[in-house]
Amino acid sequence: MKKFIFLLSFSILFQSCFSYKTVDYNNIAIEKKQKFEVSGVGGKNIKGRLVSKNEQLMILKNNGQLQEVPVSEIYEVKVRKFSILKSFAVVAGPVVLISLFAENILTGVNPGG
Repeated sequence: MKKFIFLLSFSILFQSCFSYKTVDYNNIAIEKKQKFEVSGVGGKNIKGRLVSKNEQLMILKNNGQLQEVPVSEIYEVKVRKFSILKSFAVVAGPVVLISLFAENILTGVNPGG
């Protein structure tokens, strides 16, 4: 059982949790090649890694395909960032639950009564 808990916590530990933060189009650094989510005026969302941008066009690469988004059609631009809080919750939550119910599972006792 200890090996199972170790394996489960190890696999969860190396998962990463990300969230998206809204940024101003003019303040985007091209050199970083970050991942973005672009919300278009028509309600279309496009995710991808930034290839290039200028005053008229933003080019993102997603699954090997280049997608061009005209700046005039961009409603909102979000950059992907790592979330420490979400990662901690994903790692700590299952470990705490497993450790609370581990003894009941081993002895065959139903935790609900």
